[in-house]
Amino acid sequence: MFGYNKVYSAMWFGEGCMIRNSLELGLVGSKASSVNGKRLPSWLKRPLPMGNEGFFTENLVNDFRLVTVCESARCPNRPECYSRRTATFMVLGNHCTRPCGFCSVPKGVPEPVELDEPERLAEAAHRLGLKHVVITSVTRDDLADGGAGHFQACILAVRKRTGAAVEVLTPDFQGDMAAVETVMGARPEVFNHNMETVPRLYRRARGRAEYLRSLKVLRHAKACQPSSLTKSGLMVGLGETNDELLEVFADLREARCDMLTIGQYLTPAPNNIPVDRFVPPEEFERLREMAEKMGFAHVSSGPFVRSSYHAGDTVDALLEKARYTQQLDGQIPAASQAGRG
Repeated sequence: MFGYNKVYSAMWFGEGCMIRNSLELGLVGSKASSVNGKRLPSWLKRPLPMGNEGFFTENLVNDFRLVTVCESARCPNRPECYSRRTATFMVLGNHCTRPCGFCSVPKGVPEPVELDEPERLAEAAHRLGLKHVVITSVTRDDLADGGAGHFQACILAVRKRTGAAVEVLTPDFQGDMAAVETVMGARPEVFNHNMETVPRLYRRARGRAEYLRSLKVLRHAKACQPSSLTKSGLMVGLGETNDELLEVFADLREARCDMLTIGQYLTPAPNNIPVDRFVPPEEFERLREMAEKMGFAHVSSGPFVRSSYHAGDTVDALLEKARYTQQLDGQIPAASQAGRG
């Protein structure tokens, strides 16, 4: 189209201006060829999705006054996901109470909780035809329950309107296990809480988060609802070593985490932590193999992998397998699954 190369790079640049079409790419492609003085490798470039489905998704999200992490976190997969009529909804506003070094979600005074947001989210998911709905949030340390009650309301509203499986990606609720119990009381099919990186890099990357606290959140979520899948995600390219990653894998398995995602960290904005290195695809494959040998039910590992990227593709099979195993072990009766979304 107009002779421009239909390839986009997995980066944001300038003031966070995203490459949205091949015309823009023709004008700014040279700026996307490097970041932090490092030239982007070929595996971080791919074709731009064709068609207008992305505009449908974007307009619907705007019509329902919703926020997506795809936009706020400047995710490189946004063009692909929006073109597939899918998105990760971010509830509880667009301002986070924690200044994590890797994240571009706006920081500051958070907005008041909108009590009608669960219904708006559920209707949007229905109109998108989603069978697997992913809900995340900013961290709301200003709320007594950290937003757990709002998560529960969103899960129930989505399940009632769509019958879809629901995956939540939650903050750590400052270690409040009662908040975790509130979320798990709605029985999400998947409970995700990201470890993000290795312990040595926590202070720089995650600020006020605590490594052991995050493990405790995952462990408690599984204890509350053994039939729900638990999941966590890691970024690589921040300066971690493979030995450090293997230690995190082991800690996650000890916490009974079922699923793991591993993706390349990409600096979302100039004031965020710079990329230390670009991890090649073959190294992602080795990490996947090592994680699977440690017992994870499913591992997604690759340069473009993010917590909710293609999240629904494997969940149905894993849930059925988990329920069958738990029935054999006597943890849950077969009848207890009736009525789940």
